[in-house]
Formats: sequence, C-alpha cells, structure tokens
Amino acid sequence: MTRYLHTMIRVTDPDATIRFFELIGVWETRRFSDEKGRYTLIFLAPEGQEDTEVELTYNWPAEDGLAEEYSGGRNFGHLAYQVDDIYETCQRLMDAGVTINRPPRDGHMAFIRTPDGISVELLQNGKLEPAEPWVSMPNVGSW
Repeated sequence: MTRYLHTMIRVTDPDATIRFFELIGVWETRRFSDEKGRYTLIFLAPEGQEDTEVELTYNWPAEDGLAEEYSGGRNFGHLAYQVDDIYETCQRLMDAGVTINRPPRDGHMAFIRTPDGISVELLQNGKLEPAEPWVSMPNVGSW
C-alpha cells in the first residue's frame, strides 16, 4: 500500500514562508533542527489535515555566512489548496502584500507564489460567480 506523506520545498526565509502559508490557513505542525547537518525541517498542514503536510527545508547558511540560493524548476508544478471563499482569500493575501499572479476571474482558480517563488494554486470549494474586481484583473508574472 502506498500512502502520501508530504511535499518538500526548500526555503530561504522560514519565517516569511510560514507567514505566507498562514494567510491561506496552513499552520506549522512540527519542527526538527539538526545542528550537525545544519538544517531545519518545518512541517505545515491545514487544521485537521495533518496527514497532508508540506515540509519546508531550511538549509542554514554555510560557516562562511553565505546562504544557498534556489531557482524554481518547471519540473515542480505547484502546490494546491482548496479554500472556502477564493475572493476573500485573495483579498487577504493582497492586503498582506502578496501578488495574485493569476486572479480568480472565473470564481474558481487563482495562483500565487511563496516568498521563494513556489507556485501555489488556490481552488474554490464549489464555484462562485465571476465578480469584479477579479474579472478585470490581468495576470502578473508567471504562475
């Protein structure tokens, strides 16, 4: 039997990434640091869905102080989360300074990016009627 465990993404600023995920209702469930290995693993999940985690891997800066840099690859598509009100969620994200790369013009789907550029798809639970200002919003950047 196969069981899904988690998806891992590397991050450069764990606190910023955690704040980002909290905006869409995904919370820290546990954390593990390894001083010898110089990394921290932080697991996040929506409340009540702790078996569907995202693992944030933070590799500590090298002894010389230089931090790793990551560039996204197209071989990793996106994370996806269902939300109860996509318009309210996108407004909360925008109010917090998050760019809505693909607005929910159809009342069903939007795309945003984490502070490290990981694409996140938001899907409406059900479907809302298309509404302004979302209908008229253009795409921004890539998603």
